[in-house]
Parts: sequence; structure tokens; C-alpha cells
Amino acid sequence: MSRADVPFAGDERSMVLGWLDWHRETVHVKCAGLAEQDAWRTPLPASPLTSAAGLVSHLTAVESYWFERVVAGLDVPVPWSAGDPDADWRRAPGATLAGNLDRYRRQCDVSRALMRDVDLDGTAAAPRHGAPVAVRWVLLHMIEETARHNGHLDAVRELVDGVVGE
Repeated sequence: MSRADVPFAGDERSMVLGWLDWHRETVHVKCAGLAEQDAWRTPLPASPLTSAAGLVSHLTAVESYWFERVVAGLDVPVPWSAGDPDADWRRAPGATLAGNLDRYRRQCDVSRALMRDVDLDGTAAAPRHGAPVAVRWVLLHMIEETARHNGHLDAVRELVDGVVGE
């Protein structure tokens, strides 16, 4: 998939899914050309787990959580636990930036497939904290989550190797 501009007009579904896909692809754009050793550097003193590769890992986990677990109601594992709520940010043994980006792309494909026939006006299969969750809320949250972390990728990338850009 390439990062295509979202049209200025269209139906709600194509606009919302288009923006989410644009931000998903932006993750790949922001990581392009990043050296492996720099991908794991954590340059933000107040955020010692925030590396480019860690951000990609986290985004993969939240894609799975919100689309597989919440929207579709599937019993898929999560990487975090009460004992380690930040496990999805940590480097797994043998993990590489390229591998994390590949897993993220595959997870986004799973999310797209799960959303193909889901009604935006519907309710997700699984509640959150005992309350029903609107499918539209999940989509808007994932746009917000991915866009916010793209901002983090901007800062991390500039600090680790000086690369800036959209």
C-alpha cells in the first residue's frame, strides 16, 4: 500500500478509513532509511521506552487489540500484562525494525479485513470496562492513536539521526 492523499470529499466510511490508512502508511514513511541501531535508541529522557521500533511494536499491538479483540470479539493474546503494562514497547528477542514494520503492515491488513463489512453505526463485539463501544469510536481513536505516535516518531527520528519531514 502507498500513502495516498485522502480526498477532500467522500462518504464517511471512505474518509475515516482513508485517514487511518494514511496515518498507518506514515509510520512506514517516518521509519524509512532508519539505521537498525538508531531504531532502538530512546532519546526522550521522560519516555525511556520510546524508540522508533518500540512505537511500531506498540502500534501493532493496539491494532490487534482494538480491531481483533474489541471490534471482532476474537480471543487474541495481548503483549502486555498487569506485571508489565509496557511490554509492547520493549524489544523482543531477535526483533528488528524491518520485522516490526512487516508485522505492523500484516496487522493493519488484518484490521482492514475485519472492518470490510462492519457497520460504522454498529457496536463492537466486546465491551470495554463493561460498557459498549461504538465501532466509529474505535476508528476515530485509532486515527488519533496513530497520528499521535507519528508525532512521537517525528521527534525520535530527528533526535536520533537528524531526519525531519512529513
